[in-house]
Amino acid sequence: MALAEFELIRQYFTTAGLTFARPGIVLGPGDDCALLELPAGTQLAMSMDTLNQDVHFPAGADAAELAQRCLRVNLSDLAAMGAEPLGFTLALSLPAVDEHWLQGFSEGLATCAAQYQCSLLGGDTTRGPLAITIQVHGLVPAGQALRRAGASVGDAIYVTGTLGDAALAVPYLTQQPGFDMTALSAADRASLQAAFYQPVPRTEAGIALRGLASAALDISDGLASDLNHILQASTGPNVTPGAIIESARVPVSDVFARLVPDAEQLPMALGGGDDYELCVTVPPQHEAQAQAALQALGLKFTRIGEVVASSGIMLRGSDGDPRPLPFSGYRHFGDNGNE
Repeated sequence: MALAEFELIRQYFTTAGLTFARPGIVLGPGDDCALLELPAGTQLAMSMDTLNQDVHFPAGADAAELAQRCLRVNLSDLAAMGAEPLGFTLALSLPAVDEHWLQGFSEGLATCAAQYQCSLLGGDTTRGPLAITIQVHGLVPAGQALRRAGASVGDAIYVTGTLGDAALAVPYLTQQPGFDMTALSAADRASLQAAFYQPVPRTEAGIALRGLASAALDISDGLASDLNHILQASTGPNVTPGAIIESARVPVSDVFARLVPDAEQLPMALGGGDDYELCVTVPPQHEAQAQAALQALGLKFTRIGEVVASSGIMLRGSDGDPRPLPFSGYRHFGDNGNE
């Protein structure tokens, strides 16, 4: 990119209200590096995701909505570790410099950054296919981070919020046959649009569950896939834990229940992906306290199953018999198969 193009991009990300004072941030954008000073007794949690057009979001996505999605899905990783957001870096690959797009993107990014008090620390730009890389930094008291490893047989399995709305939104957003967004009510359109572009990072929930949850992660690839990550990480020398999910307890929204045929609801809710809710395991002695903590936040917190001694994930239906989960995996835009 020419120097003038770099300067044009820089002005959108230095004048958009993306930086603000936070304890721990000594120096933000403008130098060769940002400088951070960790408060005593804290650890730095870091995570990075790259989102590519036609893989993680559809071509033609609104710039402001896309910015919100990019930062929110990264903040969800901090939530899964019980970390408080601090700051983030941004790397943009752009096919061309489009001032209208840059303005919308920077404004959407600033709105989300202010909401979660996560300040821009620096970044980079280059010419290429549209891709956005964000690295988030958060703080967590030393030794208190939530991790995937730690689930034990007998622990309850919980999820925050509801599942499946973002997966339902994808065929509408990509205008697949039989999924006409214009045929939906304004409220349903807004609900699905928000589910995909504005997932809610459960940062407060992650913080509240420190010391209560035995294992945690955020649901990005679908519960059926991501719960297996917890089980694998929690495998010990003498036991490979499994899980039983109660099909009747899987939480879905009213919009999802109305728009998705009954036979398709469980596969989409458990395997669709892009929920960015938390899946946590909680020992029996901490269940009441965990439920009270999430209730105090006004957040839906549903017990959907239990960690068991047999390996694999089983689904228990109305007949009471557990059966192997018949689906898993998340499909990216344009994929022909599951990951």
